Amino acid sequence: MNTSPIWAQLRGLVRLTRWKEYVPFVIPLTILGGLLATRPNNILLDWRLLAVTAANVLAVAYAFMINDIEDAPDDARDPARAARNPISTGEIGTRIGYAACRIVAALTLILYALGGVWALLIGIATLLLSHLYSWRPVRLKAWPVTDVVSHSLMLSGLLLLAGYFTYHTQPGIVWFVAASVTLISVYGQLYNQLRDFEMDKAAGLFNTAIVLGQNNTRRVMYLSIGLAGVCLLAAIIQGAFPLWLGLVLLASIPVSMLFRPQTDMRGGEAVEISGGLQIQGLLIANLTVAVWLIFALVTQTFFL
Repeated sequence: MNTSPIWAQLRGLVRLTRWKEYVPFVIPLTILGGLLATRPNNILLDWRLLAVTAANVLAVAYAFMINDIEDAPDDARDPARAARNPISTGEIGTRIGYAACRIVAALTLILYALGGVWALLIGIATLLLSHLYSWRPVRLKAWPVTDVVSHSLMLSGLLLLAGYFTYHTQPGIVWFVAASVTLISVYGQLYNQLRDFEMDKAAGLFNTAIVLGQNNTRRVMYLSIGLAGVCLLAAIIQGAFPLWLGLVLLASIPVSMLFRPQTDMRGGEAVEISGGLQIQGLLIANLTVAVWLIFALVTQTFFL
């Protein structure tokens, strides 16, 4: 039985969510989905975008929480992983962790429902993938291909689509954008597997990187980035984004260069050249989406 003080358990629950690792990309992805739906269809942004954004954040929180609960026995064997996992350190007990997951899942579904039927259906799929990804009887992340596919959908593609389907149900060219962000997430998952390659191999995992080997994993990583760029270019050519947004993107690049992080997005030492560019790329994306959101809100407030 866990006898830690209440405040320590609350702190452990916050740590269990690992919110710093995903909030910076979940929020812009959801907002981007909403903007892509409202702009060409003359639909106004409203409170539903806030609800679905919060739902996406909680859905990803659930994915990280259930992952650390299920992985606690394995993490306990590695000092670095154990220190990061509040279940492994004993800050909170497994039962408390599962109870928190159930509460988070319930709140998530309520918030998705506020976005409409389609947002709710996408949210259910996201939560289901989040659970099956780490749940030991299935554990999608322990199998090649399914680990990458499920990870990229639940942490990228489905998040954007939840924002989009809140306002419109015919994505059209936006499928290219969804494919692009999903492929970027494929890169991210393979990068993580490459970073953890030796530990995962020692633990007997059979994920995609171990099957491919380190060199082939690097090749597939960069192929994913290349294909993501092709999909994004196709969406741009077909008018998914306003043309002036390109100027914002270009202006945000020198701003991002003011930051020269020595770590990747998860705060670890970059194992590839691309790892050191992850935070800068995320900053560019956040700045671009933020300017578009502000423009959309100002336009609909004062000119419509």
